[in-house]
Amino acid sequence: MSWMLVILVFLLAFFKPNKLNKDLTISVIIPAYNEEDTVAKVVNVIKKISYIDEIVVVDDGSTDNTAENAKKAGAKVISHDTNLGKGAAIKTGFKKTDSDIIAFIDADIYNLTPEKIETIIIPILEGKTEITKTKFARESGRVTELTAKPLLKFFFPEITFEQPLSGQFAAKRSVLKKMSFEKDYGVDVGIVLDADIKGIKIQEVDIGEIEHDLSPLKDLNLMANEVVRTIIDRALEYGRVTIIDTIGSYIRMAILGLSLIILGLFAIFFVQQVPLELGVIVSAIGLIIAIYYLIKLLIKSIKMFRKNPGKNLAKSFIKIHFPIIISGVILVLMISTFLSATTFDGSTISIEPSSRNLLIFSDDSDNTISVRGPYTIDSAIENESHIIRLPESALDTLEMGYGDTVIINNQEYTINNTRDGEPNIMRLPLDVQNFFDVDIGNVIQNSRIIQIFDGTSVHHMFRNNSNENSIENFVIHQKTNNMSTYEVFLNNKSIGSSSGIFINGTNYQVSSNGEIIGSFNFEKNSSHLIFFDNNTLEIKFKDSNYTSIKNFISSDEGSFLEVNF
Repeated sequence: MSWMLVILVFLLAFFKPNKLNKDLTISVIIPAYNEEDTVAKVVNVIKKISYIDEIVVVDDGSTDNTAENAKKAGAKVISHDTNLGKGAAIKTGFKKTDSDIIAFIDADIYNLTPEKIETIIIPILEGKTEITKTKFARESGRVTELTAKPLLKFFFPEITFEQPLSGQFAAKRSVLKKMSFEKDYGVDVGIVLDADIKGIKIQEVDIGEIEHDLSPLKDLNLMANEVVRTIIDRALEYGRVTIIDTIGSYIRMAILGLSLIILGLFAIFFVQQVPLELGVIVSAIGLIIAIYYLIKLLIKSIKMFRKNPGKNLAKSFIKIHFPIIISGVILVLMISTFLSATTFDGSTISIEPSSRNLLIFSDDSDNTISVRGPYTIDSAIENESHIIRLPESALDTLEMGYGDTVIINNQEYTINNTRDGEPNIMRLPLDVQNFFDVDIGNVIQNSRIIQIFDGTSVHHMFRNNSNENSIENFVIHQKTNNMSTYEVFLNNKSIGSSSGIFINGTNYQVSSNGEIIGSFNFEKNSSHLIFFDNNTLEIKFKDSNYTSIKNFISSDEGSFLEVNF
């Protein structure tokens, strides 16, 4: 039981809720202009929250009873002689209070509740954030969707708030001192942008559905103008116009240079129709352009960071620079591929890049797509002078298996698996290297393996359904598409199947335990019976349009199949 108690204590400590900092004082500022119908109700809702120390209504030059109704409700009222704008009212309220946390609530919300207000304030009291802004359940406003979001995405792509112009927000006094308060409707987005650039933590909180008066089109036009002006001003102040304009131009030109380098290298190594000189010229021009604009980009970026340092600016830079980063990665991968394919031979430097082979199978086998090679030639391991180590994918191409025997220059060699950590290494004894005319370090494409092994005789382990090992004998040649599959039956019971190339009218023989037990002349889609030792061996052939490199030996060379029991 003691261990359960320890786990319970640990879980309680881990999931312990954040405590409210009750030592912090809180003020609520309500900017109001001609809101006599709702301002008192908003004040009364706020008064229900016991830990709020002060409620201030800033009457922004109202011509109705807004100020009188606010006073009757118990709020402190500060009045402007004339209408100066929402931002000016917020700034006045901020200057007239000295609380640690200040919340700003609109005066026209019909369904305001204490829970909605607490949702705004509590994350700051718990120390989770320094600023909160709200989002609420309704269709996004026309000003938000048609002006604010497009401009923010263009100049400040790191800002992804759902409702950047929500209207209600709260913040610590210490961070509000760092803000520039706009006098009008640009105040909300201005504070969001200032917080972003200065690296101040800001959290968007959901206060649910709210109901308030919808602004007429004339007021929306004024609001849109003020929001656009604020975003553009901040973009100029924080250098975002430079990022989009000057730095954007540098990025495009640098990408052009990197693309020309890649194009030239690709032409040099992979497009034989393009003269070598032209590929070199294209790469050289690209290199000059890329270096020039990368240097200018680096200098301009450093200046930008020195002027406005901060992690949010870094996020924006990453998004803007992402295309050039990808182009650079592609170039590095291409150059590293060429370097890995470089060999030095005296005064000669040889670069022979070789790509992996992508194989797409059109037959009914389990394989549909495969990536094979390239393979690197290496020497045989000590005391393995008659062993060839080949990767499994190479064996698939050669239609062989581990344990098979190959005849090369009248010598038998056993096929073994590659060693750990050498997935694409072909280890060949020296005699085999000389016969195949390959050297250590040569890179062999998957399709070229068949050319190298062309003419090689193979004794392939034919593993039948009875787990009795038999051997089929074939010679490797270039692929042809007149393949046939065959199935072997012993006393009407299938013991295995395979496939390869048989030539019409050619005689093939079968042996068992070292003795010839029968032969037949091959015909497509035929069936042949062989009788021996009171047993019946039947071989059924079926024509296929698929390709194979296995050319089975005729009776003149031996038995194409050795069935061992």
